[in-house]
Amino acid sequence: MSILSSIGRLATEFSAARARYQTERAIHALPIELQKDIGWPEAADVKTGLRHGVGSWAGAK
Repeated sequence: MSILSSIGRLATEFSAARARYQTERAIHALPIELQKDIGWPEAADVKTGLRHGVGSWAGAK
């Protein structure tokens, strides 16, 4: 594997992680009722105070 292909792969993973993060931020900005309507899994965790982050961008699937 060449250095350029490694850099390209990392850039692609970073771009995908950034898109996931921005989507999560937008969904978290919605009222809880709308989050429940669209089936956002974390809407049920609001009662318990649990929040799950995006995780590490490298290798997070």
